[in-house]
Amino acid sequence: MPWTRRKFFTRSAQAATIATIASQLETRLYAEEEATGGNVNHSVCKWCYKKIPLDDLCVAGKEFGLQSVELLQPEQVETVQKHGMTCAIMAGPKPKTADGTKVGGIPKAFNRIEYHDALVPAYEEYIKQAKDLGVKNIICFSGNRKGMDDETGLKNCAVGLKRIMPAAEKHGITISMELLNSKVNHKDYMCDHTAWGVDLCKAVGSDNFKLLYDIYHMQIMEGDVIATIKEHHAYISHYHTGGVPGRAEIDDTQELNYPAIARAIVETGYKGFIGQEFIPRRDNKIASLRQGVEICDV
Repeated sequence: MPWTRRKFFTRSAQAATIATIASQLETRLYAEEEATGGNVNHSVCKWCYKKIPLDDLCVAGKEFGLQSVELLQPEQVETVQKHGMTCAIMAGPKPKTADGTKVGGIPKAFNRIEYHDALVPAYEEYIKQAKDLGVKNIICFSGNRKGMDDETGLKNCAVGLKRIMPAAEKHGITISMELLNSKVNHKDYMCDHTAWGVDLCKAVGSDNFKLLYDIYHMQIMEGDVIATIKEHHAYISHYHTGGVPGRAEIDDTQELNYPAIARAIVETGYKGFIGQEFIPRRDNKIASLRQGVEICDV
């Protein structure tokens, strides 16, 4: 069939129309994908907003979908509940040993046998309080190395944590050890790699002990965040955010792609909370928090 000038322009017009329709369809589908939200439960760490009263933080946060304020002491939980919110993960206890050493915080915790007799009853009491308050999760820490090798520390942590698992299992409470970086913020902290934390979960051998995967900290220590989450999500009970470097806002001023990370978390079937734990640098700190929630609302 001869290729005429009229046929050429007719075919060209048809191709252009098809391309336009395809482009419009792609744009609409992309927009619908981007608009899809409501798959994430949003929380915030109170310590990042020290100057904002807890009541005020709750009132402001509820306006943009915040459902939890976390790392609270038991006596603070009723305040957030008064606003129809929850505490996704409660702070842990900080008892004193017989010689007056304060334990339970980041540097001195479960990796030392001599602290267990103070930590175990304190956690058992917090577990009961969490149950009464309707809180499902309590944080814990490994402690610093201080010359201890990681294998010994893991064994010691497992010994102490196994002692509190009967209470945790009885009351339906998860004890979550936070993964922190030992490179920038918490020098010498032992639970500083996901693999070590996963090995500890296996050693404890209870579904009521899991990891708090802090995205900021693990980006600094090991990177490969999305692949790690996909591989080890069964051992993760909670997530924290933070901009890298600097732990500021999680927008495009830093290196992590938080929408992609949030989608990866959702795709694992995770139904828990993502806690905003960045330290806002802008004057309007509530606006920064709103932005963080919106970024993760996939």
